[in-house]
Amino acid sequence: MKFKKIHWLILLICFACQPSSKESTGKRLPRIAIAGLAIESSTFSPARTTKEAFHAFYGQDVFNYFPFLHTDSSVRQQAEYFPAVKGHALPGGMVTRETYESLMAETLERLRENLPYDGLFFDIHGAMSVEGLDDPEGDMITRIRNVVGYECVISTCMDLHGNVSEKLARNTDLITCYRMAPHEDAFESKRRALTNLLQRLESGKGKPAYKAWIPVPILLPGEKTSTRIEPGKSLYAGVAPIAAQKGIIDAAIWVGYPWADEPRNHAVIMVTGDDQSKVKTSAERLANGFWEARNDFEFVAPTEPFETALQMALDSDKRPFMLSDMGDNPTAGGAGDVTWTLNELLKADEFKKEDGKSLIYASIPGPQLVEQALQVGIGNEVEAYVGAEVDDRYAGPILLSGKVSSIRQGDKHAEVEVVVQVGRISVIVTKKRKPYHYERDFIQLGLDPRETDIVVVKIGYLVPELYDMRGDWVMALTPGGVDQDLDRLDYKRIKRPMFPMDKNMDDVDLSVRWIPVSGKEVE
Repeated sequence: MKFKKIHWLILLICFACQPSSKESTGKRLPRIAIAGLAIESSTFSPARTTKEAFHAFYGQDVFNYFPFLHTDSSVRQQAEYFPAVKGHALPGGMVTRETYESLMAETLERLRENLPYDGLFFDIHGAMSVEGLDDPEGDMITRIRNVVGYECVISTCMDLHGNVSEKLARNTDLITCYRMAPHEDAFESKRRALTNLLQRLESGKGKPAYKAWIPVPILLPGEKTSTRIEPGKSLYAGVAPIAAQKGIIDAAIWVGYPWADEPRNHAVIMVTGDDQSKVKTSAERLANGFWEARNDFEFVAPTEPFETALQMALDSDKRPFMLSDMGDNPTAGGAGDVTWTLNELLKADEFKKEDGKSLIYASIPGPQLVEQALQVGIGNEVEAYVGAEVDDRYAGPILLSGKVSSIRQGDKHAEVEVVVQVGRISVIVTKKRKPYHYERDFIQLGLDPRETDIVVVKIGYLVPELYDMRGDWVMALTPGGVDQDLDRLDYKRIKRPMFPMDKNMDDVDLSVRWIPVSGKEVE
C-alpha cells in the first residue's frame, strides 16, 4: 500500500518533533571560549608593534584562523564555541602598551558576553614583550581568569620558542607546544591542545591532578635547536611517547626565546597528568636530557661571517645558493629594515658585471621608493631611500637607483612589492616589511629563484619550501635585533647563570617544581 502525501507529512512532523541527540542523551555540549594573542618580539630591536600588525579575528571570524574548526570538522561538532579575539602578528619589536591594553580590553569584553564557560582554548606564542610589562602572557591569562573564573578549564597551546613563567603555568590547566622547528606541526599542536580539553571535559576528569614545571637554565636560538638535526631531533622525538603514557595528558619542551632580556626567558619542561610518579619521572627525564645535551647544539647549517658566506655563495656552482641574512630576521623579531647586508652586496663588483652572478635580495622596506615606482611604472628608473627607518644602528638608509621590473599590490604584509634591478641584483622593496617563505612569493613578482645563482633571505633556518628548493645554503652572522651571536647582546635582566652565556656552570637543580591546580591557592 502506497503512502499518501498526508502520511508523509505526518511522518515528517513526527521526526521534527523528536528530541535532539543532545536532549535525548541528557548531555549538553561543553561551552568553550577561544582567545589568544601571539607574537615573538625582540627587546633588542628599536621597532614597536602596533595593533594593525595583529590582523585580529573577532567573534565567528576566529573560526577562519583554525583549519580544524571549519564548519564541517569533527572537532567543531564536539562543543559549543564562543570565539572572542584571536590575533597573530608577524614577529617584531615590543608591543606598545596601548596596543596590548586595547586588544585585552576587547578580549575581556567579548568573553564576558557569553559566560559561563566549561573550557577555554588559549592560543598564544609565548614570547610577546610589551612596553612596561613583564610576562605579558602571564598577565593575559590572569586577566582572563578574573573573567572566566577557576571552574573553567584552560588549555594552552604555544610555540616551542615561547616562555612559560610560573604565573602562566599556575593559571593554565592543560598546556602543550609545537614539537617541530621549523613549525610544520603548528596546527596539529593547536588541535591537540583543543582535543585534550574536549577529552577532559567529556570524561569528567577536568583539570589534571599534577602539573610538573622545571626551569632549565639554557637559552639558545632556534637556529641551534632545530628538530631537523641532533640533538634537538632526538630530544623532541622523545616527547610524544611520554605524552602517550597512561596517566599522562601531555608533555612539552620549550627552548625559550633568546632575543628578549626578561627573567622568564629560559628553557622549560612541563608535563601534566593524573599519575604523580609518571609525571615526575617524565619531566625530570626530559629536563636532564636537555641539560646533558647542552654542549651538543650546533647551528642547523654552516654559519659564517658575512664576507665568508658571500664568498662561499660566489664560489658555488649550485643554484639557488641560499644565503640567510640572520641578524635582521623578521620571522624572529627583527625590524626587517636593517640595510647593512644590502649595502655590502651593492658594493660588490661581482654584481656590477654583465656576466656576473645573479642575486635576489628579499627584502627591504622602502615606502618612498614604492610610491615612486607606482607613479613611474614598470620599465622605468627610480631613485629613493630604502631601509633603516626603524633600525639604523648598523647602516643608514640606502639611496637605491635602478629599473622597476615588477610591481605587485595587495599582499597581506607588504601591501605593495616592487622589484628594482640594480646590475645583477634584483632588490625586492616593500611598503611594509615581509619575510619571503615560499617560491610563489618570488614567482608572483616575475622572479625565478630556481634559476637564480644566489637568493638572500632575511630568515634564519630555512622554512621547508625554501629548504627543499636550495642548491646549497649558508647562514651569515649579520647584525640586527636578533643577532645570532648572543655574546654581542647586552643582557641585563635574564636569570644568571645561564648557558651558554655562562659556559662553566655547575650542575643545576632539575627536580620537579609542582604547580598547584589552578585556583587552589586562591580558594
